[in-house]
Amino acid sequence: MKYDFLVIGSGISGATVAERLASSGKKVLVIDAKSHVGGNCYDFRDPNGICVHQYGTHIFHTNDKTVWDYLSRFTQWHPYTHKVLAQIDGALIPIPFNLNSIRQVFPPTMATRLEEKLVDEFGFGARTTILELRQKSDPDLKLLGDYVYEKVFLHYTLKQWGMKPEELDPAVTARVPIFVSRDDRYFHDKYQAIPREGYTAMIQKMLDHPNIELKLNTPFSAIRDTIPPEMPIYSTGSIDEFFDYSFGILPYRSVRFDFVEYAQEFFQPVACVNYPCNYDFTRIGEYKHFLNDKSDKTVISFEYSSAFELGQNERCYPISHPQNAELYNRYRDEAQKKFPNVHFLGRLGDYKYYDMDKAVARALALTEGKSA
Repeated sequence: MKYDFLVIGSGISGATVAERLASSGKKVLVIDAKSHVGGNCYDFRDPNGICVHQYGTHIFHTNDKTVWDYLSRFTQWHPYTHKVLAQIDGALIPIPFNLNSIRQVFPPTMATRLEEKLVDEFGFGARTTILELRQKSDPDLKLLGDYVYEKVFLHYTLKQWGMKPEELDPAVTARVPIFVSRDDRYFHDKYQAIPREGYTAMIQKMLDHPNIELKLNTPFSAIRDTIPPEMPIYSTGSIDEFFDYSFGILPYRSVRFDFVEYAQEFFQPVACVNYPCNYDFTRIGEYKHFLNDKSDKTVISFEYSSAFELGQNERCYPISHPQNAELYNRYRDEAQKKFPNVHFLGRLGDYKYYDMDKAVARALALTEGKSA
């Protein structure tokens, strides 16, 4: 097959680009260094029939009907509402913090007082942030902001990112929500679901097109010299790797997943439990919650965050920091100058944390010639 485009990476961003190009009549070569499609969305059925997410829990949620309708061409959905608990002072508390959380951690009289002040100040159903509460003159509201910062956010951030919130990016602290409601959902998007047959099956269907050829176990470096210089490329790989790290290595956080099987139906009441102040791991994921898999066994994963080390572990999360943004911009500017036919996208290509729906929206916009 003679190719019109090369797509580097078969995750959700690369699969979206490849499918759109192929459906418009273009011949597309998709390569991936991994032995499987799906990127970090990859999942599989284990011997117990449990759909396990190899790279940690993935929950699809969006308010973007265009993205929802697009992906719905390739999967049926299992409705799923994500709820997260955090172990705080030995109890499991709903996260993000809300009125139910307040009732569980504070004495009844104090909880009532805090609830009334939150409703008076912001209105029932509203959303505020740690930063807003910590700036209030009211000592009770300030205390609540300080409590959530210390018990929920600070130590979790130290473990996950290896730095304090203020060192990471002051804007991060400002975005940590507190909900003035009793809604325990982690996400509030209109569409929340898991692909009924898993993410891998959905992405395989996206790539199942006569105009697409897929080559796994194939890093870009292995075929770089065979690609005509004029061929348009969509790269979801790391932009610094594309340039052989000529300006330096972009920092990421990596995650190690220690999977454990238990001979019991469930290990915990929800799919994700965070451990902000205890243990070295950040959270535990339990996968059978997602698709309501039936088994007398369960599989969980302990998540340990660490710095990304080239050749030692996987890139997972770009680190939001001005110095890192400056380094990324050097690569981006170099790409625009020397490789105008190469489009970078996805978490690694854009060096940006994307939820899955935002990654798909970005890929759709690129293939349609729009900015995103």
